[in-house]
Amino acid sequence: MSDIKINESRQVEDNAEEKEEEKDWAAAKSFFENLKTNKPRPPKPKNAVTIAVSSRTLFNMVAERLIYETEGVESYVAYQVEHENEPLKPGAAFPFVKALMTVNSRLRELYPDGEELFDIVLMTNNHAQVGVRLINSINHYDLTIERFCMTGGKSPIGYLKAYMTNLYLSKDAEKVTEAIDEGIAAATMFTPDTENDLCDNQLRVAFDGDAVLFSDESEIIVKQSGLDSFFAHEKKFENKPLAQGPLKCFLEALGKLQRKFYAKNERLDCPIRTFLVTARSAASSGARVLKTLRSWGLEIDEALFLAGAPKGPLLQKIKPHIYFDDQMFHIEGAKELGTISAHVPYGIGQKYHKGKLIEQPKKE
Repeated sequence: MSDIKINESRQVEDNAEEKEEEKDWAAAKSFFENLKTNKPRPPKPKNAVTIAVSSRTLFNMVAERLIYETEGVESYVAYQVEHENEPLKPGAAFPFVKALMTVNSRLRELYPDGEELFDIVLMTNNHAQVGVRLINSINHYDLTIERFCMTGGKSPIGYLKAYMTNLYLSKDAEKVTEAIDEGIAAATMFTPDTENDLCDNQLRVAFDGDAVLFSDESEIIVKQSGLDSFFAHEKKFENKPLAQGPLKCFLEALGKLQRKFYAKNERLDCPIRTFLVTARSAASSGARVLKTLRSWGLEIDEALFLAGAPKGPLLQKIKPHIYFDDQMFHIEGAKELGTISAHVPYGIGQKYHKGKLIEQPKKE
């Protein structure tokens, strides 16, 4: 009986906290709406699809980073303060963020009071003194980024869950790995070697399959036993859904927003388009992938099975605002042809490069 009473008491406390939170949000909303501003108010985090971007992905800070690495943090901060009225140049994530804002504009047209929107958070280990230049740069480009997290040299990863993050993008591979280990979709961004003209009225997101949307279970078989064993395995388990990978939850979040447009008969003019770009062969191993997505209740707009062919030329035609892959040689090939790419450091593929096992450091 005592356990039941304790559980009931906790439920009452949880409900009270939730009601108090709703009151706080209602008060904040009322305050914001009474202010004279053209800036749209941020959505509630629990309703939003939250995208956390680091300052070095949003802006090109190569020169500033060099000062930090060669002269130290004091010189770096002093330089940023001295140049705080000079806007930083756009970085790898900039077009992606602009595309998110385009989707939000369309959603607000259809749902003026809607809370299901993208919410962009600047997540950086920069010191607060650098914040003025970041704010000035964001305002210069008229970016809708109201939430900041500046951790003064400490890792921001511990804050990702508190910000209810759906996707974290960084230049720091170690932080990205740490985020994935915490169960948060994350990727390391790379600037393309050349620039492609991107669609300005539609967000385009391309995903690899294995070890990105799906687990690396099938890829392990390829690496350890070869393609014939892989084909046989996929045929045998065609009707068994693959386990989810680190980016599945982000595709799910995109699907939630897509359905908002479908509900208004906007499917053919939806400003979000998703692509599966996989090295799998369609006839030999494609059915399990499509059946897995179906079992999850998820749609993908275009599924492209390349049967081992290079992905770069095809991605050059798609022109995604971001492309996720777990293998660096695919990332390298994509960015050489102008695709904004994001590496997902997950699964057995991290031990291989171009199909060859990377020599591991010997344990002492």
